Amino acid sequence: MTDSFDCDSCKESLYGRKYIQSDDRPYCIPCYDNLFSNTCDECKELIGHDARELFYEDRHYHEHCFRCFRCDHSLADEPFTSQDDELLCNDCYCNEFSSKCVACDKVVMPGTRKLEYGGSTWHEGCFICNSCNQPIGSKSFIPDKDEHYCVSCYEDKFAPRCTHCKKALAKGGVTYRDEPWHKECFVCTSCKTQLAGKHFTSRDESPYCIKCFGSLYSKKCEACSKPITGFGGGKYISFEDRQWHQPCFTCSQCSASLVGAGFFPDGDKILCRECNSNSNL
Repeated sequence: MTDSFDCDSCKESLYGRKYIQSDDRPYCIPCYDNLFSNTCDECKELIGHDARELFYEDRHYHEHCFRCFRCDHSLADEPFTSQDDELLCNDCYCNEFSSKCVACDKVVMPGTRKLEYGGSTWHEGCFICNSCNQPIGSKSFIPDKDEHYCVSCYEDKFAPRCTHCKKALAKGGVTYRDEPWHKECFVCTSCKTQLAGKHFTSRDESPYCIKCFGSLYSKKCEACSKPITGFGGGKYISFEDRQWHQPCFTCSQCSASLVGAGFFPDGDKILCRECNSNSNL
């Protein structure tokens, strides 16, 4: 008497039938599929043992059910992505969710180099200078309304030019007589010292530092022979055609300060009342 060879589930004989063994137990094909096959997430039917099964994030699919939710194109062996639990081919995903280049109106594909500015997106090669038409890439640029310029083109086109050297002023600078100057170009007419941030004056529309202006144009103190500039709060005394620094305005004999006091001229000298009285005795 022969031993029985039955399906472990339905107990029907497996002689002359196809079967699948699992954990050392034999199963007829219908029982095996019912017990061990996964359910397709799309059509909700069992994925039989002889069907190609695709798996994605705990979801199982027949090969023919694994398709783009938008265009119904097969995703088997194709790149895809998931959006809100929907499977999408790259083309559909890009058309619906990716940015478009404002220059060429084509989709900026995920993973490609791009530039974003002011809420707009460009392919890297489409973001160009509006003057020289060269790609700006990662270089600095200057926006002007809806246009963008590389720094050199912007300076050539829009930046003011220094009154002295005629080159563009990219930033900073000095304004003198309503004209722009580079800081390094705005110098004393005499000694060439930079005047930016310093006290200066002018003569015949030319700028001078205080020291040079005093040496060249200021009157000299009768006592110390140094220039009387009047800058920096310095006070001076003037009498006839002569001037003195206030501290230098003293009696020629006793050196007493004559500021606010009476004095008497005596040739090139000036005398206080007492010294003048003594000299007349």
